[in-house]
Amino acid sequence: MISGHIAIVGCGLVGRAWAIVFARAGREVRLFDAAPGAAEAARRQIERDLASLAQQGLIDRPEPILARIAIAATLAQALDGAAYAQENVFERLDIKKAVFAEIDRVIGSGTIVGSSSSGIPASAFTEGLRSQARYLVAHPVNPPYLIPVVELVPAPWTAPETVAEIRALMEAVGQVPVEMSREIEGFILNRLQAVLLMEAWRLVEEGYASAEDVDRTVSHGLGMRWAFMGPFETIDLNAPGGVADYARRLGPLYQRIAASRAQHKVWDEPLIAKVEAQRRAKLPADRLAERGEWRDRRLMALAIHKREAEREDEARAARDGGKAAP
Repeated sequence: MISGHIAIVGCGLVGRAWAIVFARAGREVRLFDAAPGAAEAARRQIERDLASLAQQGLIDRPEPILARIAIAATLAQALDGAAYAQENVFERLDIKKAVFAEIDRVIGSGTIVGSSSSGIPASAFTEGLRSQARYLVAHPVNPPYLIPVVELVPAPWTAPETVAEIRALMEAVGQVPVEMSREIEGFILNRLQAVLLMEAWRLVEEGYASAEDVDRTVSHGLGMRWAFMGPFETIDLNAPGGVADYARRLGPLYQRIAASRAQHKVWDEPLIAKVEAQRRAKLPADRLAERGEWRDRRLMALAIHKREAEREDEARAARDGGKAAP
């Protein structure tokens, strides 16, 4: 695995969560943010987040983890000798371009840089840069210390060994990398989410269901299975003969559903206002942060449960002579 510290460039919500991922796994971390005081504020919030993780039993002691997180005064200081840098600046192309141009001016020959971009491909902000072969998208789901999937998306000029090294690094620090062979806007996660959201908005817009009941359908239905398996494994287990049997049985239904949505409407202001009113009736705006903390506690509980389930599966596989758990 590549050696050296990890640089965190941009210390907002995503950046400080990445810092926890790497420091928790034993890596030295340097925080940098161009905004005065932002890195210091991020480290204070990281201390609070680590205390929550310890309280839930997801880490033993926060102090050694926090001790591995230092603040860099400049970008050059953060990158000096770094094995890997995780960029987390605002999701806007002009800002990404400016930050990567600055990174490119000071980066050393051994540093790889991943962007937390949610949908902008790396080719849009790394073309023509001196070290473009060592740049790619490494997009997390926030917070990555609780939700481990990381989308690795190379630009056309990203070197294959760059992707391989970052995949190995992500696995070593406890993340679950998924690798795309080439770029597409939105990558995997947001393209899947986009399709679900499109239909969710339409069902509310056309009066078939409320926003709350659409949410309940996912949280108490689809999401129960999706916490442990993806859509292909789900349908593979939902027909006696597996995925091919499922496709033959229900394929015509899904084809009719797809055909009924020939036009993909943009979420317009009246529809946004309708859903906003339903959500604020359910959750006042001044309680959004409180509900976000509730979400994170639920994610912690789920992370503990999944960790225990994985250990049981590994033990069962060992008893069965190395065969995969059913």
